[in-house]
Amino acid sequence: MSFFNRKSAEQFDAPTAAVEDISGDYTIDPTHTRIGFSTRHAMVTTVRGQFTDFAGTASIDAANPANSSVSLTIQTASIDTGVADRDGHLRSADFFDADNNKEITFTSTKVERDGDDWVITGDLSIKGETKPVSVTFEPTGSAQDPFGNLRVGFEGGTTINRKDWGLTWNAALETGGVLVSEKVKLEFDVSAIRNA
Repeated sequence: MSFFNRKSAEQFDAPTAAVEDISGDYTIDPTHTRIGFSTRHAMVTTVRGQFTDFAGTASIDAANPANSSVSLTIQTASIDTGVADRDGHLRSADFFDADNNKEITFTSTKVERDGDDWVITGDLSIKGETKPVSVTFEPTGSAQDPFGNLRVGFEGGTTINRKDWGLTWNAALETGGVLVSEKVKLEFDVSAIRNA
């Protein structure tokens, strides 16, 4: 279990488990899901952001995890770090070139169980480059919401090197090092609703 998962588990109420078997087809609920990232800035602080426009589906087979799959599409221009000028720079050709690369996609190629955790490996496509990425997800519970929906929750994360996807812009610091770290942490807090 990763540090941030342990930390969040200590801060919130214990998760519920409405169903023993979470198998089924699900649609990610974007209003209760966060797709975030963080990276070091100027070698001294962490900048965090998220994407606000995305859609995804998951097919979960608890008995045979290899039969499970995940698909996610993110609108590149929806990047939001809370600073308009920075977001504009990230959308520009220096980084994501959002006008010409409208979507970031992830499609699973392998799903495995590791104890309670799920390890999802897939193809992450950014700016015309596709590379494999593995993300470990911890289930955070299942619940029947007041509207009759069965929900499941997962938290996961991984670290990537942005240069692998051609996101190479940087600036040297007079004191040594660079303005933007090559390493980027991806963070997923997912709520998904089982399809009727």
